[in-house]
Amino acid sequence: MAAASIESRLLNDFQRDFPLVPRPFARIADALGAGEDEVLEGLAALQAAGKVSRVGAVIRPNSVGASTLAALAVPQERLAEVAAIVSARPEVNHNYEREHRWNLWFVVAAPSRADVLRAVAAIEAQTGLAALELPLVTDFHIDLGFDLDAGSGAGLPA
Repeated sequence: MAAASIESRLLNDFQRDFPLVPRPFARIADALGAGEDEVLEGLAALQAAGKVSRVGAVIRPNSVGASTLAALAVPQERLAEVAAIVSARPEVNHNYEREHRWNLWFVVAAPSRADVLRAVAAIEAQTGLAALELPLVTDFHIDLGFDLDAGSGAGLPA
């Protein structure tokens, strides 16, 4: 199978129901009609291109370790710079811009609450901006999988 096709299918077809078996990438390779090495190389290429940040489980917040949602009020002219600083932290698994005074939101996850607070303090020190912590009050399950082929008419049935 062509590398581009493997990468496209890895991005689109395996956002959910990741195989929980001793060799999950071999199982994915079987489903793609490819070799396990091709799958691993495809994932490495996607990570190197910044299209995949990680492959792993999504775990209910604060059930293993600690996490928080935080926001920064970033002057528009500094948004890209501050977003890069936030993204560079290993404790930050994603950040995103919002249309609000608090315009850069991010999730910090770490082994302990103290580690979360240290990461937030480091972001504040590095950016010179105060973070607003938004503690989890009620948790909701949000399906963050997206059909990447939907715009092309080749997507999966709804």
